[in-house]
Amino acid sequence: MEPKIDHIGIAVNSIEKAFKLYRDLFQIEQGTEEILEDRGIKVTFLYIKDVRIELMEPIREDSEISNFLKKRGVGFHHIAYQVDNIRMILENAKKLGYKTLSDEPNRGAGGSLVFFLHPKSANGILTEFVEYQK
Repeated sequence: MEPKIDHIGIAVNSIEKAFKLYRDLFQIEQGTEEILEDRGIKVTFLYIKDVRIELMEPIREDSEISNFLKKRGVGFHHIAYQVDNIRMILENAKKLGYKTLSDEPNRGAGGSLVFFLHPKSANGILTEFVEYQK
């Protein structure tokens, strides 16, 4: 499989309040909420045609999203690409000198494996790579 855009992440203070826009304008249903305890966030995905939007809400003050919201406020957080071999992509990124936010893939929503490139290595955009377990 070729890489494809998996989702666009949006940091919000409240999934419930943020979802209202999508429900009111597009009459879509909210996906299941998932707690990622180790990252301190609650997430839900919205499906608009072939694009997924991930709404991320902090569940504690020291989470990555809490820090993001304090610095930048609500809004665009990251873009994610789906890949077949996340370990190969991660090792290649490190070998080529790209700054990653971890040395190993971490658990993401839906049991996926994820890692992020630092925005300074990715044209100013936090970039996530996602591999779904088969």
